[in-house]
Amino acid sequence: MMPGSAGPWPGQAAPGYDPTMTGATAALQRTALRYHCGGRFARHYVASKLRTDPVHRTVLAMAAQHPFGAVADVGCGRGQLGVALLEAGGASSVLGLDWAGASVRDAARAGAGLAFTAQAQDLAADPTVPACDTVLLIDVLYILRQAQALTLLAHAAAAARRLVLVRTLDPGLGLRSRFHMALERLGQPIWPHAGATVDPAPVATLSHVLRQAGFAVSVAPCWQGTPFANVLLTARRL
Repeated sequence: MMPGSAGPWPGQAAPGYDPTMTGATAALQRTALRYHCGGRFARHYVASKLRTDPVHRTVLAMAAQHPFGAVADVGCGRGQLGVALLEAGGASSVLGLDWAGASVRDAARAGAGLAFTAQAQDLAADPTVPACDTVLLIDVLYILRQAQALTLLAHAAAAARRLVLVRTLDPGLGLRSRFHMALERLGQPIWPHAGATVDPAPVATLSHVLRQAGFAVSVAPCWQGTPFANVLLTARRL
C-alpha cells in the first residue's frame, strides 16, 4: 500500500477516516486505523500513543526533512512508529525487532501492504542489528541492564550507515527523572512493554559510545506535554 492510503482494507473506506487531513496528522491517523484489525487493547493503546507521545511527530518531522531510507526499529513494540514513517513516506522500508511475540504479530498485521516486516528477537540475549540506513532505539535502552544497553547501542551504531535515533530516560534531570523512574518501576507488572529492570545509563555515556563509533551527537528534550524525563539523541554519521 502506498503512503496516503486510508487503511488496511483495499478498496474500502475506513471508518472515521478524514480525507481532508494532511502531512503528519494524516499519516498518524492512517497508522491508527491500521490497528483496527487487531484486538481492542492494541487498538486503543496505539491510538493513545500516537495522540499523546511527542516522539511520533518529532521523528516524522525529521524524516520529512531527510528521509530515513531503510530503517531498523529496535524494540519496536507494536510497530506504530515504523508504520507511521512508511505512511508518511519518511522511510523506504522498516524492519521491526522486539522480544514480545504478541506485539510483533500486531505490528506485522498493521504493516500489511507496506514495506514493513517484524520479527521476534530477545535484544538482551541477541543484540545483533542488521545493516540499514537508520536505527531507531525508542524507549528500549533504559529497560535493559546498562551493560546490555551499551552492547546493543554499539551494535546499532555499527549497523547504521547514516543515523541512529535514541529516545531514553535521562537519569540526570532531578525530580523529573526520579518521578519517571518511579512510575516505570510501578508500571512494570502491568505495562505491555516493560522490561525486567529500569536502569538508565547516563546520557553522556550513550553519547560517548556513539561518538566513538563515528557519529556527531546532539541531545534534545522529548517529553513535550508529559511529566517524563525523555530525551532524544540524534547521532549522524560523520
